[in-house]
Amino acid sequence: MNHFPTLKNLSKRALFIARWDVLIERPERGYPTSLDEVVFRPGAVDALFYAGQHGWHLYLFADEPQVPDGKQSYAQWQAIEAGILDRLRAQGVKIARSYAAVDRVGGVEGHDKESVYATPNTGVMHHARQNDGINLDDSWVVAADVESLISGWRAGCHTAGVGLPRIARSGPLSVEPEVLGPDLAHTLAALGARPQLRKSA
Repeated sequence: MNHFPTLKNLSKRALFIARWDVLIERPERGYPTSLDEVVFRPGAVDALFYAGQHGWHLYLFADEPQVPDGKQSYAQWQAIEAGILDRLRAQGVKIARSYAAVDRVGGVEGHDKESVYATPNTGVMHHARQNDGINLDDSWVVAADVESLISGWRAGCHTAGVGLPRIARSGPLSVEPEVLGPDLAHTLAALGARPQLRKSA
């Protein structure tokens, strides 16, 4: 009898990476108006490349309130997002899906509705589970904000905080991430999704 697991039985684990302040520096106004304003954080792309090469399925997600607020059109945001994914692809990083919450109740016409992808909702993680077969129990949400981490916790994922205190708070919400790191590279190293980093002299 063959006791080795088949590919079909292997757990599909994912990293749900919050787009802003984890992978990409957040511009001063809160969102980019062009691809020229998109700056990847040091070491973040290399960290994702390693994780993808070692069996992790990679997802990006974030709230994009500038769209329902009427500060940026959906077409403008789509163009920027496409550029982000193209730049990652050119560096060997394959993103399974990129989620953006561009709707909210009270938003501008066409975006005046609740979004299941908005944090702290769990639509991002459950969409990946239902459509891609991701095992949420073996997956991690990596974020620099409380609402995104609560989304992961509510969905049954592990949580890793970037640049956050042990207990992070936002208004009435609080979360205690299982893993903490100063940036994406160190955080992924702490949870075993990339090699340990050497300490600088």
